[in-house]
This record gives sequence, C-alpha cells and structure tokens, in this order.
Amino acid sequence: MESQSENRPESRPTPSHHPSDHSSNRPLNRPLNRPLKCPVDHSVLVLDPTGRARDAETAELIARGPAVPADILGVQAWAVSDPDLLEELLKDPRVAKNGPRHWPDYPQVAAGWPLALWVTARNMSTTDVEHHRRLRRLVSAALTPRQVAALTDRIERMTAGLLDAVAAEGAGGAPVDLRQHLARALPILVISHLLGLPDELRDGFCRYAEGVFDTTLTPERSQANSAALYAVIATLVAAKRERPGEDMTSLLIAARDTEGDGGALTEDELLDTLMLVIAAGYETTVNLIDNSVALLLTHPDQLALVRAGRAGWDDAVEESLRREAPLAHLPMRYALEDIALPGGPTVHRGEAILASYAAAGRHPARHGDGGAEFDVTRQAKDHLAFGHGPHFCLGAPLARLEARTALRALFERFPRLALAPDTALEPVESLISNGHRTLPVLLEGPAQG
Repeated sequence: MESQSENRPESRPTPSHHPSDHSSNRPLNRPLNRPLKCPVDHSVLVLDPTGRARDAETAELIARGPAVPADILGVQAWAVSDPDLLEELLKDPRVAKNGPRHWPDYPQVAAGWPLALWVTARNMSTTDVEHHRRLRRLVSAALTPRQVAALTDRIERMTAGLLDAVAAEGAGGAPVDLRQHLARALPILVISHLLGLPDELRDGFCRYAEGVFDTTLTPERSQANSAALYAVIATLVAAKRERPGEDMTSLLIAARDTEGDGGALTEDELLDTLMLVIAAGYETTVNLIDNSVALLLTHPDQLALVRAGRAGWDDAVEESLRREAPLAHLPMRYALEDIALPGGPTVHRGEAILASYAAAGRHPARHGDGGAEFDVTRQAKDHLAFGHGPHFCLGAPLARLEARTALRALFERFPRLALAPDTALEPVESLISNGHRTLPVLLEGPAQG
C-alpha cells in the first residue's frame, strides 16, 4: 500500500521543463494512421469558464491544430482535440494522471486554483497504473454488466414515476424544466439506489456535486463547495458503517476496513472514490439526457427518423454523446518525458494535457465536414465521450441505459413535446460540464404539420 506522504508534492523532486535535463524527445509509440494537419497555432487559447462560447471554442480548437496551448483558469495545458492523437495519449505509458507527483506547477496551483480538486483527489481519475487498477477493480465489482442489466426494470419504474410528476407540473400548458424534473431527477434516483444515499442527503448532494463543475466560482467558494460535498460523503460513510447494506458505499467500506489483502482502500481513497462516482457519474448522465432531449427537439427531422424506425433510441444516444460530449474538457494528464507529436509540437516533461472531448467528437478527421451536424443515422458511432482504453468510464453502460430509457418513455408519453416558446438554451457555467442551465418544454406543443 502506498503511504499517504508519497502523494504530497514536497516528498518528490520537481521535474524540470528543460529538455537538456532528460529526454529522448521520443515520438508516439505507434504512428497514427493518417498525417496530422499542420501548421499548429501555438498562441495560447483562453478557454471560456462560462461555457457560453462552447461552439466557437470547439471550432477554434479544431482549426488551430491537433494540440494547442490553452489557458485553463490561469493554468496552461495542451488542449488535445484530434481524436486519434487523444486516443494515443490516453493510453501512452508516458502520460501520467498523478498531478502531485508529476506536475511541476502543482505546488503553485493546488491551493488557489478553482479546479484543484480535479488534481488533488485520490481516485481512479488521478492515480497511475497500479493504483488505478486496484481502485477500478473495487468499483467495477458494483457495476458489472449483469448488475447494470438488472437495473432495467427499476429504472423504467423510476422514469415512469418521474414522467407522472412531469405531467402534473405541465398541466394546463405550463412549461416544465426537463433538466430539473427528468435529466437531474433520474440520475439522482439511480445513484441514490447504487450508493444507498438517503433522501435527506440528496439536495446537498446535487448542489455540491454540480458545484464541482462550476468554473465561475472563486477559489474560496470552490473550496467551500468541495468541503461541503465531502461532508455529505462523510455522513453517508458514517451511516453505512453503522448500518451496511447491499450498495456500493458498503462494498467500498468493507474493502477499506479489510486488512492484509492488498486491496484495501485508505480512508482518503474511500472518500475520493465516492466523490468521483457521485460527481462525475451524476453530472455526465444529467448532461447526456439533457443534451439528447434538446438535440431531438431542435432537430425534428432527426426525431422523426427515430419515430419512423429508421434509427433507434440507441442511435440517438450515441449521436448525442458524439455531438455534445457531456464533459467538454477533462483535466488533467501529465507528460513523464518529452513527447513529440506527429506533425505537431513537443509536449515537454511535466506539462499538463487537457482532453478536449467536445472538439474530438466533432473533429472532421473522424467525422468529415459534417462533424458538427446532428445525424442519428450516422454510421460512425465511435467517440471519446466516455474516455478511452484503460480509463474508459465504468459507468458508461449505466448512463446509456438511463438515457435510452428516459428518451423512449418521454417521447412516447408526450408525442407533441416541444421547446417552450422564445427559449434560449443557456449553458451551465462550466469549462468542463456541457449541458444547459434549464430545459423548458411544453408537453403539448403545436401540432406537427
């Protein structure tokens, strides 16, 4: 078991950025199956913390080149948008996830950067090979394909109950916020069941989990939000230690409290792993359902194709994931040595890498000139919305099940569903999260001609 001190920045040397100090400047281990377009624009692109410029920012990332220097709330990293290059980097052994150990800028940003939690938390998203495998094995025990499939009936019942509430909310033609009443409501019910989260903790859970993604918060508010989320998690852990159940929290506590088997969690890893499951698992599914509904309502021709049987609800979900990745950007990865990118720049040892999933999903290298279009009949289903390789999201099958169930039930129950008049869909205030602040709809929109 790794000691906790090993993860603190003062316990290891800080790598130098100077290429003469190390570095073979080796290229990627495997050549890409196509040349990357050059030249690369090396001017720093400042990413918008409000999310309001998402489409323009995505187009600019693609236009500037496969990897470009970007400013992320005052911190610089390489934003990688080319999907083939991103896939290679996500599985390259020379790219690490442990920021405190491998990121020279860490001591300067850890306390004052609003996204510090994305670096300091100790879970599958921030640990390297051996610890990642150990943590992933523990979490995957609660998310096997069989267990996810067994949730189908429960999720269908949950969805039906939520749509009853939606019908009551929209009675008499009143607009209904589907992000609030479906896209948020279903994932919180599902994750509460998985984790054994009691009703009295749900409101705090939702509020603080969403705050993890709010990149407009001041450092002080961000830290306060993180502390509040961990307080909710600690309350859950204390309750489950006293009365364990058949849920993921109890399973992880049992692993934490087991001595001598080589797989036990530290207390910090227990809390940080639950934070990852709660925050990332919840937010991605909320955005997936939200974006899927919004895309279908703003592209009625595509909704008609699904209703006519020319495409399935699975197709709509996958195209939504590609067109609007639930996480637009995911911080961070770190180069362990100089890495020469084919046809592009060199990422130097210790430099940070940002996975720009929203741009990768629309990239013409994989999806042609129509990559920005929403097309449920698209044959190429591959995207990186859930990551790639050993870091592929364990919750992806569950998120897909929730979205597919919600879409089918929603549009069958309300065949005349439409966006509320004069609706301007505003993005959530986040550089990371890609969804809408609200999704106002009418359950009985104008009759379709």
